[in-house]
Amino acid sequence: MKDILAALNAAAKSHSARLMKITKEQNLTVSEWKLLNHVIAGNTTQETLAEVTKLDISTLSRQLKRLVVKEMLAKTAVGKDKRQLIYSVTAKGTQSSQNVAQSVKDLQNQVFSHWTNEEKNLLKILINRLEQSLDRI
Repeated sequence: MKDILAALNAAAKSHSARLMKITKEQNLTVSEWKLLNHVIAGNTTQETLAEVTKLDISTLSRQLKRLVVKEMLAKTAVGKDKRQLIYSVTAKGTQSSQNVAQSVKDLQNQVFSHWTNEEKNLLKILINRLEQSLDRI
């Protein structure tokens, strides 16, 4: 049997690989999907997106540009000098985000299909406790 942290790390890597595959099917990266969800949630300027994502402006700008090129986002220039951009989600972006979310939910259902609610709740409690212990160090 693996050490607890090694097993947790292996599970995280497996989950990340599956998430990358799911997002790739929608022509997105995991980062782009997360950013798309932030725009859907109402964060429509680079300033607010930088705040919520904790990304530097250059990284954020590249990701936003890729989403515009992929026609998942549209941008509108506003202000006197038209230098500020407001981003909005296109129908294609909304559909892609919903497709990814549904696939992630399906994956979660498959993973935990043989688990009882009690087992799932216990796992949540233990993982939260582990996270708190790691944060204290």
